[in-house]
Amino acid sequence: MLSAKKLDNLIKTTGTNVTELAEKMVRTGMEKKQAATALKNWRKGLMSPIPKKADVEAIATAMGIQVTDISEWQTTVKYAPSAPRKAGLVTQLIAGRNAQEALDLLKFTHKRAAYIIEKALKSAVANADEDSADVENLYISEARVDGAGVRAGTKRWIAKDRGRAHSLRKLASHIHITVTEI
Repeated sequence: MLSAKKLDNLIKTTGTNVTELAEKMVRTGMEKKQAATALKNWRKGLMSPIPKKADVEAIATAMGIQVTDISEWQTTVKYAPSAPRKAGLVTQLIAGRNAQEALDLLKFTHKRAAYIIEKALKSAVANADEDSADVENLYISEARVDGAGVRAGTKRWIAKDRGRAHSLRKLASHIHITVTEI
């Protein structure tokens, strides 16, 4: 996937004209004006339209760089059986670290969410490896947890005094891990 921060920094440092770059990345079904608008959106971090692999390759060849220099790889675990507050502690622990260092750290972390986050991180590293990125130089650029609501099938009640009942809510979370090359 295209990294907005890296693309914006490269365009600023090289002084590349956005319209010239957009002309070089025109693909089928997209005109020059649409390509320029898409490139401006991607620089801002708005992924509309979603950049395809051919777009990223065209930008890289037009700027004379490798595809991995403007790419980042992400993975998402939907409805992980862990509360967002508890999983957030583990993601804060690994955010900004080297990928291998984070994997070692997660292996010895005594939290339930650590195993799920470790699997997500391994998946993101495998995605990067498939695109022939240097796995040794990967670091975690983003690690965040979003709430996913109450897990399905976990709405229960516990009996309390005077005939009352209190609900037990077991929460789920969406875990997002993004790795990028240094």
